[in-house]
Amino acid sequence: MVEDSGADESRDSVEDTDAEELRRGIRRASEDDGTEGGVELRRYDPGREHSFPDERVNAVLEFIRTDEEIGVYLEAQNVNPVTRKQYNDHGPKHVEIVRNRALCLYELLKRGGVEFNGAREQGLEEADEPVIIALAATLHDIGHVVHRDDHPYYSIPLAADMLDRILGEFYDLEERVRMKGEILHAIICHHTEEDPLTLEAGVVRVSDALDMERGRSRQPYEQGGRGINTVSSQAIERVMLRDVSGPTVLVEIAMTNAAGVFQVDNLLKAKVENSGLEEYLRIVAINSHHDDKQIVERIEL
Repeated sequence: MVEDSGADESRDSVEDTDAEELRRGIRRASEDDGTEGGVELRRYDPGREHSFPDERVNAVLEFIRTDEEIGVYLEAQNVNPVTRKQYNDHGPKHVEIVRNRALCLYELLKRGGVEFNGAREQGLEEADEPVIIALAATLHDIGHVVHRDDHPYYSIPLAADMLDRILGEFYDLEERVRMKGEILHAIICHHTEEDPLTLEAGVVRVSDALDMERGRSRQPYEQGGRGINTVSSQAIERVMLRDVSGPTVLVEIAMTNAAGVFQVDNLLKAKVENSGLEEYLRIVAINSHHDDKQIVERIEL
């Protein structure tokens, strides 16, 4: 389900004071370099006006919300990474957050006048851009039902079969073929070994890494998992997206300690590189817990 009144917060238990501290830190940084932040987005709301044609993607989102097969896959895909490998969440909540982040990032880029190329170069319509993003974000991790290792490649045949059924509800034959190719491209390119050739794929790739808040690692952490992915995620309090000026999107990240640097400077940085979105993103992470012994106060990519 895409629009859930507590979708991110219920998993993360983020304190308002932490978010406000982050805003103050970002505001100070913005004052230093003359950048002013705009509207903050965390969840896609189908009921609001958007900077793109949204009727088609909203219909697809409603289909996703009620489709039984999709729901079963999203639950099943969490067993290998979380239950068996004590890795971070890759189930329904992760997918919901990635999809929300992706559609919000797409919205902010469209507001800034960024032109997407995936649908356009296939002769499809602008209204198909967010559909590509939404479906790729939904199905990008289903390969986990086979194995955690190399899961993006297992996702391709599984997603291809599901897309034949899903796209058949909305598109004719030629459109289905072209949409399917673009969605599968975005799915495979969420893996850092593959470089996106479209901005739609780049949005999905970056948004996958934007689900880094502490709730994602709660279960493996409580089960004793102390790997770097789990520990570093525990240090991330909140991630926010805002437009600043022109096509630039500001990604604001609140950390409680220096362990969070791994999420930002390793995982997120790797996803941003070669995504096609490098020139449009400004990423600022602030250590929101100030003391005399803190190692990192602020980092920026």
